[in-house]
Amino acid sequence: MPRPIAITLGDPRGIGVEIVAKALGTPEVAALGPFELVGPTGVGLEVQHSVGAWHPGDSPADAGRLAGLAIERAVLLAMAGRVSGIVTAPIDKAALLAGGYDFPGHTEMLAELTGAPVAMMLASDKLRVVLATTHIALRDVPAAVTREAILQAIRVTRDGLSRWFGIAHPRIALCALNPHAGDGGRFGDEDDALLAPVAREAGVSGPFPADTVFVRAMRGAFDAVIAPYHDVGMTAIKVASFGHAVNVTLGLPFPRTSPDHGTALDIAGKGIADAGSMIAAIRTCADIVARAQAAGAP
Repeated sequence: MPRPIAITLGDPRGIGVEIVAKALGTPEVAALGPFELVGPTGVGLEVQHSVGAWHPGDSPADAGRLAGLAIERAVLLAMAGRVSGIVTAPIDKAALLAGGYDFPGHTEMLAELTGAPVAMMLASDKLRVVLATTHIALRDVPAAVTREAILQAIRVTRDGLSRWFGIAHPRIALCALNPHAGDGGRFGDEDDALLAPVAREAGVSGPFPADTVFVRAMRGAFDAVIAPYHDVGMTAIKVASFGHAVNVTLGLPFPRTSPDHGTALDIAGKGIADAGSMIAAIRTCADIVARAQAAGAP
């Protein structure tokens, strides 16, 4: 029997349980099983690996603690080889912090738990975007966009596209930091002084202005775009494919995917959440697992 894919249920106050249940109820997803659910009891969906009980009215800190425990449990299962990959339902970052987990999000927590150099990629059938920096304030971006950060994002992206997506020679573009790639230094010199030399060193294209590079990628010129900071990359992929894109953590020793949206606390419990991105996340994780197994990976 194949190893299951673990699915964490996310913040119990959000739409995680609903979209997981809807996804598992579709013939398409059911055929990709088996699955191992990891989350709190008391949320309306049976779990094989409970991390405690959730009660309506519990605090955000309680929700964050349970969400964090589920991530830890799923990672342990994956590292032990008991599951073939992980799909994570959305978490609330403030609740996660209040629950005792000082991580800006899943990506940083997974990197800490595994010790792996990782990169966050948002992917759809239209566009793939990888973030060189993730959840930091915009004022901190220039200092964080370093040669090492860009090179690591490129290395992890190239390896991930090759191993997990079957692209033998990935075509990678680097998005500029400044408007019009600095316009010869008029709007900043980081693109000429830092990004251009790194692109040459790593053998990728760019840097190209943000207002054109994603369009070029969507037209087939590139397999992925490295974005220097969170919102420029996230805006591009969500405008292109919101509700159908998938968050993939590249660089981990196991596949991890997630929907491209948050907890949607405002509609939780109303039965109206769209499970499209969760379905895509499960399908992507299963595809990566199948590709790795076909290549002889354990």
